[in-house]
Amino acid sequence: MAPAEVVPWAVRSRQLPLTSMALAENETCAVQSVACPSQAWRLKTVRQARQGEARPGGARRGLDGGSRADDPRTSCHVTRKMAVFPWHSRNRNYKAEFASCRLEAVPLEFGDYHPLKPITVTESKTKKVTRKGSTSSTSSSSSSSMVDPLSSVLDGTDPLSMFAATADPAALTAAADSSRKKRDRDDNSVVGSDFEPWANKRGEILARYTTTEKLSINLFMGSEKGRAGTAAFAMSEKVRTRLEELDDFEEGSQKELLNLTQQDYVNRIEELNQSLKDAWASDQKVKALKIVIQLLPNNDIWKETHRADESCFCITDHFSPENANDTAKETCLNWFFKIASIRELIPRFYVEASILKCNKFLSKTGISECLPRLTCMIRGIGDPLVSVYARAYLCRVGMEVAPHLKESLNKNFFDFLLTFKQIHGDTVQNQLVVQGVDLPSYLPLYPPAMDWIFQCISYHAPEALLTEMMERCKKLGNNALLLNSVMSAFRAEFIATRSMDFIGMIKECDESGFPKHLLFRSLGLNLALADPPESDRLQILNEAWKVITKLKNPQDYINCAEVWVEYTCKHFTKREVNTVLADVIKHMTPDRAFEDSYPQLQLIIKKVIAYFHDFSVLFSVEKFLPFLDMFQKESVRVEVCKCIMEAFIKHQQEPTKDPVILNALLHVCKTMHDSVNALTLEDEKRMLSYLINGFIKMVSFGRDFEQQLSFYVESRSMFCNLEPVLVQLIHSVNRLAMETRKVMKGNHSRKTAAFVRACVAYCFITIPSLTGIFTRLNLYLHSGQVALANQCLSQADAFFKAAISLIPEVPKMINIEGKMRPSESFLLEFLCNFFSTLLIVPDHPEHGVLFLVRELLNVIQDYTWEDNSDEKIRIYTCVLHLLSAMSQETYLYHIDKVDSNDSLYGGDSKFLAENNKLCETVMAQILEHLKTLAKDEALKRQSSLGLSFFNSILAHGDLRNNKLNQLSVNLWHLAQRHGCADTRTMVKTLEYIKKRSKQPDMTHLTELALRLPLQTRT
Repeated sequence: MAPAEVVPWAVRSRQLPLTSMALAENETCAVQSVACPSQAWRLKTVRQARQGEARPGGARRGLDGGSRADDPRTSCHVTRKMAVFPWHSRNRNYKAEFASCRLEAVPLEFGDYHPLKPITVTESKTKKVTRKGSTSSTSSSSSSSMVDPLSSVLDGTDPLSMFAATADPAALTAAADSSRKKRDRDDNSVVGSDFEPWANKRGEILARYTTTEKLSINLFMGSEKGRAGTAAFAMSEKVRTRLEELDDFEEGSQKELLNLTQQDYVNRIEELNQSLKDAWASDQKVKALKIVIQLLPNNDIWKETHRADESCFCITDHFSPENANDTAKETCLNWFFKIASIRELIPRFYVEASILKCNKFLSKTGISECLPRLTCMIRGIGDPLVSVYARAYLCRVGMEVAPHLKESLNKNFFDFLLTFKQIHGDTVQNQLVVQGVDLPSYLPLYPPAMDWIFQCISYHAPEALLTEMMERCKKLGNNALLLNSVMSAFRAEFIATRSMDFIGMIKECDESGFPKHLLFRSLGLNLALADPPESDRLQILNEAWKVITKLKNPQDYINCAEVWVEYTCKHFTKREVNTVLADVIKHMTPDRAFEDSYPQLQLIIKKVIAYFHDFSVLFSVEKFLPFLDMFQKESVRVEVCKCIMEAFIKHQQEPTKDPVILNALLHVCKTMHDSVNALTLEDEKRMLSYLINGFIKMVSFGRDFEQQLSFYVESRSMFCNLEPVLVQLIHSVNRLAMETRKVMKGNHSRKTAAFVRACVAYCFITIPSLTGIFTRLNLYLHSGQVALANQCLSQADAFFKAAISLIPEVPKMINIEGKMRPSESFLLEFLCNFFSTLLIVPDHPEHGVLFLVRELLNVIQDYTWEDNSDEKIRIYTCVLHLLSAMSQETYLYHIDKVDSNDSLYGGDSKFLAENNKLCETVMAQILEHLKTLAKDEALKRQSSLGLSFFNSILAHGDLRNNKLNQLSVNLWHLAQRHGCADTRTMVKTLEYIKKRSKQPDMTHLTELALRLPLQTRT
């Protein structure tokens, strides 16, 4: 890579990047102010030292480096080694370099070009004409058109259209007609994504319907001899295998499993389902059929009918009757005959329904003919609960294979209405007495099946169908169960517009069969999705809450209240919400009933904060904070606090200083913080810190900076266990100090100077409490930069010294996102950042010339580096860049109201001599390391470092000095000596030197270029 000599050293890649100091300067202000007393005293003292006068409070000292300050930390064994080659820095004119690097401005006519203007391409067509006895001539024509890559699809010039155009036109026409017919047919035969499948309901049903009673199941324990049936067997072997299976079946090898828990029962059903699939896949068709036949009739059907669907299988295919050959049709018909021979009604119905799709092997109208027959078959099932689940399964299969056949769906529903009265008949009531089940426990078993039937019927149904359903419900007595399913199935918009009609029907329902509060809950679920007429909203709430508030059972109450809270928040003010919350507290506090209802209470909180985005209004709700007090369990309380903070961060747009919000959210954040312990996961800590930091960022007291600092002090005491929060507080305080500087335009008064020193002290006290080593280093540096910008020179020195003293504690390996990584690259990055700040830090009059640089060099020298690492030399190279920049008459950048060493020393020769001595010492260290790399395994590293050092000398050294010039030539040869150098980089570097040699003040580079040969790898 060619040396970027013309680019200022402080912004060169991976060497001395400008840090957040420059960023802070740009963000806060570029202002003028008088120096503070410490700065003025420091300037005066240095000037006295340059004149040979005594410094106040210190010993006499010159700038020749002969004597050192009394501070033992300034003794540096690095500086005792004299370099072989003297260093001479090149004088830099930064303004001229910036001007030469700036891109040349080119006038641009925006009328002709704009980056967002469509591209216009000129297409030239050339036609060649050949005549006898003459040379060829050409004629050309040009046309201008806008090229759009997507428009080619419309005109048929895209590759796929052109390929299709080459096909048979007749075949294309037939395919298009077939595709159009199929598309028209699929519009009515395919269920859309808005239809909720049964699989989504299954988990909720299994979780809702539980029992503690022991269950039993009869299982087929077939012989294992049938497992050998494979396609490779001869036909006689298949026949023999199937006969053996039938023999096993006739022997009645069955086993009854008794005393199963509900979960064991479900698990066993799943195992049988998998066994059925495996048997079918392994060509054991008879065994698969026997599993179904033996399983279905033996269910304790009134308890577990809603699970029977899970034991059925579905054999589907992707062929049409035209594609099926005679053998396939015969096989299919044979299986339907086998199923028809099953004596028991329920197994025969489920098996035939599950393979309903296979009817298309036989005829096109097979499915439409079988669905009505299966619907009529269900009429033979006497138990109304068993029959309703059979109808639900048939509707499920019908929606999968023929959703356009609405007649069969409606017929199922009308048949159900005819048998609905059986629920209250003597037969069912006597059976319930025998089973020991009361009617309120029995009726809730119907809704899953009824809801599914209604969902299938109401899918894409017109609003008139709802009117018809409501009329049929009114004609039936004890219609609460039916009414609940209607409200659950139809679109919420249809229900909301008829809210008062449904409330009237709910009032007329019998309370003994199906509780009214469940009906109001179903109505509330619809009103949460769709808005009722505005004139009816308050009356709807009053009618519903009259029923809900009378509930004595806390679980029934909270299940209904949780639904209607959303309706209240959506349509009413904080007054009504406060009334509802007060009623919830009243019902859930006795006997600590809230401990059993944490999920519902959490949902209430989420719904309230989802509609109240103004937290000043939210916390003014009188019963909101008492409602939070019901969350006594720590884990639940923390989750609720996280929900509140997430909503605050998401919806709070402007900073706030509202004391109500601050006190409430400080309590919420304190709750989250106090939940942290030794077992808390890092991800959880990170999440909590993110939420608390979001709150801290949104607090602002405007120009009341002292109140802002007091808030940060209080926050530090409250959130001391979360390190990211402390880091955020330090950054916030630093920002507060810079805002103060911006307000004062750099001219601090006595009061503001004391305030920024308080901010600096806050950071200096807080940083040591952090555990991350690089976090502390970067915060020391950043805080020192802020102190320097506010003319707090002694405080800035303290920060920089603390950072230097912390470097020896940097471990060899650090944890980065759970992985251990070497720390040297991170240390190099920090030190390069540090060097860019040290350029503008003025020397302390009592500590000698460049005392911070000397202390830092001592630490770097004493640090234990990896054996095969070159990071130390890269750091020394950056130090060389720093010292070269310090030797300039005017530095690259400054801080307003802070006199750097270029102003303090004014280019004094003794200061420059001291600077050059340090440069020579650093050079000696670099050269010594290059000598140690003269080994076979390290030659590539030696070449890379040698070329890097050469570039540094080229950029910062005065090559008119013969010794330095000779050193650069030696480094060039060293980089190429063993053929390890990148030839392309060497060529570009030499080209750059030749280009620079043409400048007026760089003629000496011409001779240097002649002494730099290029070697090939041959």
